Amino acid sequence: MSFPDALRALAGDAAVVWGLLAAAALVFVLTPLVGRLAPRIGGLDDAADRPRVHTDPVPRIGGVAIVAGILVPAAFLLDLDGAYTGIMLGTVGVAALGLVDDLRGVRPSLKLAGVALLALVPVVGYGLTIDHVTLPVVGDHDLGWVAYPLAIVWVTGVANLVNLIDGMDGLAAGIVAIAAAAFALLAASFGRMDTAALAAIVCGATVGFLCHNYHPAKIFMGDSGALALGFLIAALALDGLFKTAAAITLVAPMLILAVPILDTSFVVLKRLKYRRTPWGADHNHFYHRFLRIGLSQRRTAAYLHVWAALLAAYAILARFVPPRPRGSWDLERALVLGAAGLIVMAASVWMVYSLEILKRRHLELLRLRRRPDQEKDEPEEAVERLLSDGPH
Repeated sequence: MSFPDALRALAGDAAVVWGLLAAAALVFVLTPLVGRLAPRIGGLDDAADRPRVHTDPVPRIGGVAIVAGILVPAAFLLDLDGAYTGIMLGTVGVAALGLVDDLRGVRPSLKLAGVALLALVPVVGYGLTIDHVTLPVVGDHDLGWVAYPLAIVWVTGVANLVNLIDGMDGLAAGIVAIAAAAFALLAASFGRMDTAALAAIVCGATVGFLCHNYHPAKIFMGDSGALALGFLIAALALDGLFKTAAAITLVAPMLILAVPILDTSFVVLKRLKYRRTPWGADHNHFYHRFLRIGLSQRRTAAYLHVWAALLAAYAILARFVPPRPRGSWDLERALVLGAAGLIVMAASVWMVYSLEILKRRHLELLRLRRRPDQEKDEPEEAVERLLSDGPH
């Protein structure tokens, strides 16, 4: 299916169009109501639980509105049988786990285990797996029983990726909206219109939430929203792309979710380097680093959103302009894809370079003063200690 055909398929599908609009409207209306409920049930973020970029208490249970805004249109517009039943059940369970964490607090290890257990619902209970892997030249290979643990790791990992980047106004919601829009288009191009409709619903819900979550945010989605959205995005990739016998379906989800993947990988590796728990909170996320070099929250979110959109656009380009159509190399297509890849690579390198702040600049920006017991510490280690502990 060509790019124009995929767009026409999306525009001509009632479930896609009405799902997008209904989800956006529902979340837009429900979010302020949930925000009013938050102080009464202990759903305020007071910046005491982990490093944040805000100072005033803000409601953090916006995920309740997001999940409701997704479930209602899905129930009316989609045929919820098979894997979709498992996806919806798992989403409700993950949202409930996140809400408990928002209200009462849950240890990170228990939360991770809980998401993994809930991933069993669609994966084992309803067969939502990565059935096979298609690689250029090598061909198509059935994964067998390995498909189940791989799918569980994928769903659990993506759910936590989205949760970890939800630390700044509008960032997580915007990245999920971009990913959902890309998945909707790609799913439509493979004729998987039910997946496209669910992706459109997720996109609409996040756009509706962004109206209240963009800086200065009136409400946060919290773990109830971030975990549920990550769970859904992972499921969309499994059902709409990984089940399709095309090489791009293996690469596209990685490109579309590259920003949260790179962000989390950078933070985890940084913490392991300094012998700290990989799931602990700190100020090393991409958005923290942009804020430290003087960018505003809006500009930081815009940069990361543009980066995510650029990577998603390249994934879409690779789908519609493959270098080996029908198994034979096409020089013109290969050159177009290669040139676009160089542009995306250059933009990504610039972003990473901008985020890798010089160590001396670290010290100047943070106004670090050496204490007597730190005289033998390397500057990088001293800065890392401050960033990991947060401001005092």
